[in-house]
Amino acid sequence: MKLSISDEVGEAIRRGSPVVALESTVIAHGLPYPQNIETAMKCEAAVRAGGSVPATIAVFGGEFCVGLTRDQIEQLATRKDIRKISRRDLPIAVANKLDCATTVATTTFIAHMAGIKVFATGGIGGVHRGFEADISADLPELAQTPITVVCSGAKIVLDLERTREWLETNGITVLGWQCDELPAFYSRVSGLAIDERVENGSEVAAIAAARDELGLKNSILVTVPVPAEFEIDRSELESILAEALKLADEKGVGGKEITPFLLSQMSTRSGGRTLAANIALLENNTRPIRGRSRRQTPAAFRSPTPA
Repeated sequence: MKLSISDEVGEAIRRGSPVVALESTVIAHGLPYPQNIETAMKCEAAVRAGGSVPATIAVFGGEFCVGLTRDQIEQLATRKDIRKISRRDLPIAVANKLDCATTVATTTFIAHMAGIKVFATGGIGGVHRGFEADISADLPELAQTPITVVCSGAKIVLDLERTREWLETNGITVLGWQCDELPAFYSRVSGLAIDERVENGSEVAAIAAARDELGLKNSILVTVPVPAEFEIDRSELESILAEALKLADEKGVGGKEITPFLLSQMSTRSGGRTLAANIALLENNTRPIRGRSRRQTPAAFRSPTPA
């Protein structure tokens, strides 16, 4: 197995400069073309605007690629044979030299292997509705990998209450970025508690440093609400989701295909509003965080230094 790190990302890691990991499943399976490639490039540009180096992660030819070329991103966005892989699939991908898109779990694993401390995404996986034994591999990976993950909570198609309980039970710290409850992906509210509200990157950096000093191995989630202008009322979302779930059951859709299927159906049934919200929260989570104190701490949450 070869860890293939781009020159730019490798140099930033060596120098201790901020690097932000980005997943690739959202490009290959989460968004339609051409919005997928447009969003991928906008997310990388937003990371750069915050003073950090973007490191989109995928697997090509069985190699863990950290920091992709434009051609690799275009392949993810257009090829139909790109495989979606989670942790269990990594040995298969390496042994068979596959080309794959990485989920939250595999992006977390590879980013940590490369020495990257921050990962920005849209929503994490969680406990599936109607079958609480079906738990995304994202959750146990977050429980055992000390990285900071910026997201908008768990995807709305999941059981948010049981997912929140799993996070608590397994020691994953949940912070609310200038909010007092866990965001619910397309909605800014869920009624679920966070562990602590944070106002700026300096506070996040201090909490991450304290975790490391304690020798804890859990991830820290920094949960950021979807921009208000793209929010969709949760009661409306539940009605749309119920229709999508019924169709998935009728068609026998399950496993790793269920989440992209439901998200696609919700986009169709909402007239594209959920797709717009998904893109907005993805870009928002990779933008430089506003409202910082003392100095412009980039999205990588560098520890503050005196002005």
